[in-house]
Amino acid sequence: MRKLIPLILLCGCVAAGSATAAQTNGAAAKKQPFVFKDSTGNSVSVPLVDDSAKRKVSKTLLAKIDPRVNADLIRAATIAQERAHARSKSRCWRYVKQALVAAGVVKSYPKTAYAKQAGDELTRNHGFKKLAISNPYAAPVGAVLVYTAKGPGHVEIRTKTGFVSDFTTPTPSRRKLIGVYAKA
Repeated sequence: MRKLIPLILLCGCVAAGSATAAQTNGAAAKKQPFVFKDSTGNSVSVPLVDDSAKRKVSKTLLAKIDPRVNADLIRAATIAQERAHARSKSRCWRYVKQALVAAGVVKSYPKTAYAKQAGDELTRNHGFKKLAISNPYAAPVGAVLVYTAKGPGHVEIRTKTGFVSDFTTPTPSRRKLIGVYAKA
């Protein structure tokens, strides 16, 4: 006799799976579809996803941690990522400034108003250097990327899996890159 264990899924459906069949058959149970009852009482079966079908992150998109870059910049990237929103609030330079100050990368709050002026101020007043990188994906973790535009521009920090300012994104800005800045 099979033992049925009820499961409540996120969609509110109640599922019934066989605990003994999964324990005894092992590999055979993985290939069988998962059968459950939806909220209306109908039986529904869905195929199981094995490890080979899971989405794999491309290693070329992951940023590298450069040992020459100040470790506080990596902490600033983490702080910015924790404070970021799902969508832009049009406050990229403010959020990057706050992350740099919170991580101790800069001693005083940067004074420039526009994001496209960030690179000049960071090199002039805070000890940053412009790196010889023109591809945003090649920037090390913690690097500050500055972009130009007709308006105030855009600034973001490189994280291991993407880019962050007042929001997080896996892709860099489409604007023209002014420079990539880091502190040794």
